[in-house]
Amino acid sequence: MAAEAEAGRLRKEVEQLNRQFALGGLPADMQSSMSLSARVAQIEARQQSLENRTSTLASSVDSIGDLTEGFSFTGYARSGTLTDGAGAGRGGPYMTPAGSVGGAVGRLGNEPDTYVELQFSKESQADNGTRSKYTVMLADGVETPNDWTASNSSLNVRKAYAELSNLSSFQGSPTFRNATLWAGKRFDRENFDIHWLDTDVVFLAGTGAGIYDVQLTDNWRLNASLMSRSYGDFSTDDSKDIRSYIATVNQFFDDGRWQLMLNGIASRRNNAKLKDSGSDPDERNSRVNKAGYSPAESGAHGLFAYHRPDFFGGEGFFKAALLYGKGLGAEVKGIGSDGELLDEAEALRLALYGHTRLSKNWRIAPVLLAEHSKDRYVPGDNYRWLTLNLRLANELTSNFEMVYELGWQSMNLDPRGYNGRQKSNGDFWKFTVAPTFKMESGNFFERPELRVFASYMDWSKELDDFSTSDNFGQKHFKSGGVWQFGTQMETWF
Repeated sequence: MAAEAEAGRLRKEVEQLNRQFALGGLPADMQSSMSLSARVAQIEARQQSLENRTSTLASSVDSIGDLTEGFSFTGYARSGTLTDGAGAGRGGPYMTPAGSVGGAVGRLGNEPDTYVELQFSKESQADNGTRSKYTVMLADGVETPNDWTASNSSLNVRKAYAELSNLSSFQGSPTFRNATLWAGKRFDRENFDIHWLDTDVVFLAGTGAGIYDVQLTDNWRLNASLMSRSYGDFSTDDSKDIRSYIATVNQFFDDGRWQLMLNGIASRRNNAKLKDSGSDPDERNSRVNKAGYSPAESGAHGLFAYHRPDFFGGEGFFKAALLYGKGLGAEVKGIGSDGELLDEAEALRLALYGHTRLSKNWRIAPVLLAEHSKDRYVPGDNYRWLTLNLRLANELTSNFEMVYELGWQSMNLDPRGYNGRQKSNGDFWKFTVAPTFKMESGNFFERPELRVFASYMDWSKELDDFSTSDNFGQKHFKSGGVWQFGTQMETWF
């Protein structure tokens, strides 16, 4: 460092002056200005100051090292533009009428937003071996292409939690030796998604506490948690925040290949008697959903999944999941997130997906996602939808691929007027071609990717009348075929 070099130079100068003093000689430039001893004292003081600065800088470096040790930074981002050739395009994985109840379609060439996640973690270890980890995630998403989007921002802290693992107090117990305790706001560690549809198979999130990796037997591992979510502000009295509570037991067998997840949901005030502002204080009205019906106060949810680490013996992976929910559990993807559901609501969803290699230069990722739900928001309503999606990638060079995506969705929806939605029965199709550059070809999950794309979409005319507020049926976006073009980057690390 510069300070160390200067201190070394001054030490040599002091040594030289001391030798001259011992020989009785003075440098010519010093004879008229100051005594040799004064000069030596001045240099020694300066040397001490520089050594102090060097010591302070070294301490600062050590402090920075202590701060960065165990620190990690991960993130996800996508940003792109979408046009129909005349103006802004319309898109999103939930753009179809079935999207109103979770029916996602292929995301390639279909995302007009900028979305960012930044996650920071700091790990440390105590002298007794116990480890801690603190994590915070910031996220934001906008659809405007402007460079300054503060007025449109939805910046949010999506995670803020701490974990304790390898607890010294647990080391004598085979059941809890590898357990991790946590508390705070987070996504559940075992959530998993279908990347090609940009939809989770199951998404448990909220604020609470739990324990991971309780090893009941050699082939039986268990996670348990209690999380809270909010259904918003519905009343005119002091009980403004309607909360739901989700108790979860998540079990894994055969090294995690089989999964059984059970959830119980309670929200005792979701169907509470609430004060009617301006009326007699003793008169009370029940809270109702958007259709005028009293929502559920409880629910149940279950997931049975199969996780295969290969694609039936080949490269890649395969997953299958069957989900069922009743009452507040009938939102089977976002567990406990929908406070509008009725007690009678039921939903059954099936997900099958994976990826593998077809040949040396071709990869394939098939998806099937389907759901049937009924009595969701209005007694007698009925929702059926099925999505088939296929993504193909042709590796042409070490940095360039041609990526293709073909998607089809069929739906039969009878919302019974809920939220202004009308009965619709029809199909949606999408085909996308996306020349793609990346650091290294050969893997569906290698990022970053830089894409240009062209997408052709069409759908049954009957779907145009589903709602006056959704994408379909709007001016310049009706059935009959739509071309959309755009660019996008996507990255994670």
